[in-house]
Amino acid sequence: MCPCCGAKLTVDAQLGKVLFHQAPPKQETGPDLSAAAQLLQKEAERREAVFRQSADDQKIQSELLDRKFREAFEKTKDQPTNKPLRGFDLD
Repeated sequence: MCPCCGAKLTVDAQLGKVLFHQAPPKQETGPDLSAAAQLLQKEAERREAVFRQSADDQKIQSELLDRKFREAFEKTKDQPTNKPLRGFDLD
């Protein structure tokens, strides 16, 4: 018996050569669908988590922009407003 592949070998002891080789019987193993299904399930869970995070970010986006606007307004509320300079005003 071959230690690597399990094939049946007939060896001439005097010459030290293989006379006959009989391949081991092939084991019928189908594709591992359970592992593929688990990978698909994990990927679906990851996509769902990313979607939920994106949806949560969109929900607070308007509130975040509103807060930024109020802070900027409070900073500039006390500053006097001046007419904007135009290019021909500089001549």
